Amino acid sequence: MKNAESQEENVKTRYMDEELEEFKLIILDKLEKARRDLKMLTEAFANSNEHDISDTSPTFKVLEEGYQVNSKEENSKLAARQDKFITALENALIRIENKTYGVCRVTGKLISKERLRIVPHATLSIEAKLNQSKP
Repeated sequence: MKNAESQEENVKTRYMDEELEEFKLIILDKLEKARRDLKMLTEAFANSNEHDISDTSPTFKVLEEGYQVNSKEENSKLAARQDKFITALENALIRIENKTYGVCRVTGKLISKERLRIVPHATLSIEAKLNQSKP
């Protein structure tokens, strides 16, 4: 079945509307989770510590402040990465609306359904991705 599906994808130039709807549902689900995660990261980054350590040892205060800076930097990096992921998912929804979703931007061939189910924002087929990483 998988081989027949792969051969069928090589002949088609785009996915049918029913297939696009399946991918749209996958993307919307991932988008909802990603936005929720981004909100959580942003809140963690923006919140200041309510349990201030101003009345504790100066050495502990320096260590605690260093930890907070490092933690905020990490959260900021994670939030930026999550924001980029959300943008990629939103762009995938646009490609679905334009009926260009699932077409490799390098080879022009359809990206396998299996790959799109795992990485729904993919714009490269496995073949193109592997060629991209070669020197």
